[in-house]
Amino acid sequence: MKTVKVVAAVICDSFVEKKKIFATARGYGDYKGQWEFPGGKVEAGETPQDALRREIREELETDIRVGDLIGTIEYNYPTFHLSMDCFWCEVVKGHLELKEAEAARWLTKETLGEVQWLPADLTIIGQIREAMHT
Repeated sequence: MKTVKVVAAVICDSFVEKKKIFATARGYGDYKGQWEFPGGKVEAGETPQDALRREIREELETDIRVGDLIGTIEYNYPTFHLSMDCFWCEVVKGHLELKEAEAARWLTKETLGEVQWLPADLTIIGQIREAMHT
């Protein structure tokens, strides 16, 4: 099975507070309308952090600061294996303008369960919830 290496930004209101995180609804493909953390594929020669900064600039016209690795998700979809590094991130500059997603929301610890997460993203929600403050 083919492995796809990607990175995801768990954009929070602040590295210290972590009261809200930013999620987007996919605007295309088999999982259209399901929610995920923005990001994308790591290209040859890129570090995961560089790939994340590039992807967020492309998808959201925003510059981010990449913080600590939350974890790496290993998930088997029907046609490929996903390996996704998830990092805490903060907005440095920009307004999170949607270029590919169909919707976006800032979620709190209490509202994380209100959206239908993509299967892979769902596996790390518990860990993110534990790190968030109310």
